[in-house]
Amino acid sequence: MLRRALRLGLGPGLLGRGLGTHREGSTLGKAEGSGGYRGSGVFPISSHVTFRTRGPGPRWEDSGSLGAGDWHGKVSEIKKKIQSVLPGGAWSPLCDTSHLPPEHSDVVIVGGGVLGLSVAYWLKRLEKRQGAIRVLVVERDHTYSQASTVLSVGGIRQQFSLPENIQLSLFSVEFLRNINEYLAVVDDPPLDLQFNPSGYLFLASEEGATIMENNVKVQRQEGAKVCLMSPEQLQKKFPWINTEGVALASYGLENEGWFDPWCLLQGLRRKVQSMGVLFCHGEVTRFVSSSNHMETAIGEKVTLKRIHEVHVKVDHSQEYQPVECAIVVNAAGAWSGRIAELAGIGKGLPGTLQGTKLPVEPRKRYVYLWHCPQGPGLEAPLVADPSGAYFRREGLGNNYLGGCSPTEEEEPDPGNLEVDHDFFQEKVWPYLAQRVPAFETLKVRRAWAGYYDYNTFDQNGVVGPHPLVVNMYFATGFSGHGLQQAPAVGRAVAEVMLEGHFQTINLSPFLFNRFYLGEKAQEHCII
Repeated sequence: MLRRALRLGLGPGLLGRGLGTHREGSTLGKAEGSGGYRGSGVFPISSHVTFRTRGPGPRWEDSGSLGAGDWHGKVSEIKKKIQSVLPGGAWSPLCDTSHLPPEHSDVVIVGGGVLGLSVAYWLKRLEKRQGAIRVLVVERDHTYSQASTVLSVGGIRQQFSLPENIQLSLFSVEFLRNINEYLAVVDDPPLDLQFNPSGYLFLASEEGATIMENNVKVQRQEGAKVCLMSPEQLQKKFPWINTEGVALASYGLENEGWFDPWCLLQGLRRKVQSMGVLFCHGEVTRFVSSSNHMETAIGEKVTLKRIHEVHVKVDHSQEYQPVECAIVVNAAGAWSGRIAELAGIGKGLPGTLQGTKLPVEPRKRYVYLWHCPQGPGLEAPLVADPSGAYFRREGLGNNYLGGCSPTEEEEPDPGNLEVDHDFFQEKVWPYLAQRVPAFETLKVRRAWAGYYDYNTFDQNGVVGPHPLVVNMYFATGFSGHGLQQAPAVGRAVAEVMLEGHFQTINLSPFLFNRFYLGEKAQEHCII
């Protein structure tokens, strides 16, 4: 019964029903008898499942030691004591609190990278009335020095194996090509993403040729402009490639290439600030939630939870601010698994929905920049070799970016962003030099490391609400292609929050439920 219900989809939108924080007089929602679950409108399992409550009403939980009532009581007590020794009657703060987040917000987005900012943008763009939705973005790395966004190679492509990923990238490339129609701000200069539409070139061995043919068939059905090339055609178009071991190649003819990730990040941030979105530099450390223990009509036990407060620890301080909210968006990238754990996700018996974790973890990836005077020219696309090595041009001075994803056995320690230069010498350069003979004489100039928000289940994104923590939504787990799909993913998450279902692109295969059901949305074209 529970498994069948999880496949039935979403209900009416949570924000679409005008839900706000209870300080503004709205109802936060509750479970009501045998008539089913009411309140959020996003039905955590299905509107077709009948629940009955078990035991007393909602139970408040806190991952820390100080509850919401205790906090407000202590603040009130401190205010009274200070007032008693100050002249005058009105309360006025004794210190500057402008660095703190607001006390309440309709939506708290955890993570201020491109995915989190895209969700904020589309929430404000699609809101029914200007200023109707209050949005707070919490980002702990305010310099973005370790952000996956700015440490990536900035590629965008439609050459995926799943229709949903192809549709996401087609939507996003239209957004990027018309960036100033979406993100223009009055009196600010236009954005220049430096989009380079040179395409992606995937190479396949004899073993992978059939899979490539099938992938290209799907890509064309979804509207992507991709062609297949024989080794002879490949050699003719790109004479600098050694075609040894290549049985087939696929080449993106339109809307593929690379762009400046930093420009997109700053453009989104500038735009959402102009739309009234608030920012806080800090770290989410706790959630305060209520829970209801319930049973389905056939006796299956589930616990529904709702987050009421997000505790934000202020950057470089021991202070924290509780923020009342109606919705939390988990867009914390490589660290979204930890945020999910804070909300109690995965803390249950193995094999149960309650015990199903968000399978997203940080994976470290190296990017190397090298110089090669005799390397491929301006017509060179981003090349993905069957070995897993890849490269693209960087600028006009015969510089190139590239790398290679390690095997599971070779995965580096994600505890730091130190670069392993031996990895390039042993695992990347030999394949590059074999495929492009000119790279025999390349010289590495610098290197850096960044994080993938790696979905260990099927290397695909997690989008939409959690089935049990009913007001936590996900925009994470894209395993390296989140940057290029962020404009479309942000819209999809906003649509579910506002309307209760996906409208522009149906991303139901990317819902959290699949982890419990064991239904993989496997993406085979991961670089």
